[in-house]
Amino acid sequence: MAKDDKNSAYKVIAMNRKARHNYQIEEEIEAGVMLTGSEVKSLRAGESNITDSYAEIKGKEMFLINCYIKEYEQANRNNHESRRVRKLLLHRKEINKMSSAVQRKGMTIVTLKLYFNDKNKAKVMLGLARGKKLHDKRASDKEKDWNRQKERLLKQSD
Repeated sequence: MAKDDKNSAYKVIAMNRKARHNYQIEEEIEAGVMLTGSEVKSLRAGESNITDSYAEIKGKEMFLINCYIKEYEQANRNNHESRRVRKLLLHRKEINKMSSAVQRKGMTIVTLKLYFNDKNKAKVMLGLARGKKLHDKRASDKEKDWNRQKERLLKQSD
């Protein structure tokens, strides 16, 4: 189990590794997800993908779009659709804040990770993000390479 900033244990189900490369994350917000029983069983088995998923605000509610959760094989006719739209559970204040940022500043809401928190509730970490240009991506790659090289040099000198 991994540790969170609040020193609470949680189990990561899926991570969006491309998000930090393609976007500059301004703010992170944790949200609950409304799931059916077969979706929870499938998540516990680790059968999901959030690489292409994002959040969208419709009216006064927020929804998770394009999140893949594999159908649970033992659920037979009570199964769920693998890419259905799922409602996110957030406070109205948080939704309004994110909505204004998306409308005014041209930002997007991307999913960073999907996990079970210490109380075994399925949560999604959302990022309020601005897209990176190609030269920004190159600069961040160059900085990562330099930091890696610097660490190697410091290890060798010790």
